[in-house]
Amino acid sequence: MTLMKTYKRFDLNFVKGKGVYLFEKDGDKYLDFVAGIAVNALGHSNEKIVKAIKDQSEKLLHISNLYYDDHQINLGKKLIDLSDHQSVFFCNSGTEAIEGALKIARKYGLEKGKNKILYFDNAFHGRTLGALSVTSNEKYKKSFKPLIPNIEKVKLNDKEDFLDKFDKNVCAVIIEPIQGEGGINPVDQGFLELIRDETAMNDALLIFDEVQAGIGRTGVFFAYQGFNVIPDVIALAKGLGGGVPIGAFIANKKADVLSYGDHGCTFGGNPLVTAVSNVVVDEISKASFLKQVKEKGDYLINKLSELMHESSLITQVKGKGLMIGVDFKIDPKIIVKLALEEKLLVINAGVNTIRLVPALNVTYKEIDAFIYLFEKVIKKAEKL
Repeated sequence: MTLMKTYKRFDLNFVKGKGVYLFEKDGDKYLDFVAGIAVNALGHSNEKIVKAIKDQSEKLLHISNLYYDDHQINLGKKLIDLSDHQSVFFCNSGTEAIEGALKIARKYGLEKGKNKILYFDNAFHGRTLGALSVTSNEKYKKSFKPLIPNIEKVKLNDKEDFLDKFDKNVCAVIIEPIQGEGGINPVDQGFLELIRDETAMNDALLIFDEVQAGIGRTGVFFAYQGFNVIPDVIALAKGLGGGVPIGAFIANKKADVLSYGDHGCTFGGNPLVTAVSNVVVDEISKASFLKQVKEKGDYLINKLSELMHESSLITQVKGKGLMIGVDFKIDPKIIVKLALEEKLLVINAGVNTIRLVPALNVTYKEIDAFIYLFEKVIKKAEKL
C-alpha cells in the first residue's frame, strides 16, 4: 500500500453515489448518513452541482488569486449579504479556515498587546499545527509539540472557569457553537452570551468554528443565527462546496485586519469550486429549504427519541437541524460496525456518540428507511 497509514479505513470501495445512497464496487447499496462527514449537503451526484462542474470545467478551472473572477466575487457577496460581516477569504478546507481565523486573532491582538487565545473542552478545530493548538484531544497533539504558545483550555459551559481564565491578555476566544467531533454538543445559550459580552467589553475577538455546523446544517444558514450571538469571525467549509474542496473565513469590520501579504492561498476560491459553491449557497439559503432542514431534523430527533425510550442502550438524543448525536452506553464503534452489516453508514464522535449528518435534502421516506435500519442495529447490539 502506497498511502500513508493516517486513516483506519473500512473495507469498502465506493464507486458511485446518488442522493443519500452510495454504491460499492461489488454493487452493494448503502444508505449514507455520514455524507462525507457533513460535506455532501445536497447529496451525491446532485444534478445542479454536476451541471455547474461540467459547465465550468469547459471554461476555466484555475487562475490563482492574482486576478479577479466573477464566481468568487459573487460567492463572497452572497456570504456577506447572508451574514452580519463585511469581508471573506477563500481557502480549501476547514483547517485552513481556522488557521486564517487564528492569524486574524493574533494580528488583532498584536496591535493591542494581547496574544492569548482561549478554547474549550472536547473542541476539534483541525490537524495543522495552529488548529491542533486549539483542539482538545491530547492524542491528536502529543506527537507534534510544541504547538503554538499562549493557548489555554476552558471547561465548556463553565462560566466560572471561563471568567477565571479570561484576562486582559486574551485576544480571542474560539468555539464551535455545536461541537462536532467532540460529540454533537450544543453550547449553552447563556454561556455563548457571556463569551460575547466579555470579548466585546474587553476588546477581544469571538471566533465561531462553523466548519461542520454552518451552511444550513442546523436549520439556519449560519449556526450563530440560531443562537442570536454574532461572532467577529466565522470559519466555514464542508457543506459550503457540497463535495468540492472549499473553505472560507469571514470577518466583521472589527476583525477585518488582514492586509496585503498577510495571508494567501494558491488554490483558494478558484473558478471551479466557487462556481459550484454558488449553486450550493443559492439552494441552501432559500427560506423554504432551511425550514425543511429544521422540520426534518425535528422529525428525525423525535423518531430517535422513541427508539431511546424503547432501548436501554441509548442515553441521550441531541443536536439541532440535521446535526444530530445519539449517545450510547456502549462503544459507538460497535454501532458503526453493526450498521455496516445492515448497509447503513453512520459515524461516531466524542466518547460515546453516534453522529448523524445526512444530506440536507434527505427525504422523510429516507429518514424512515434509516430509522428502520438503525432500530435493527440497536436490537442486534442489545443481544451482544
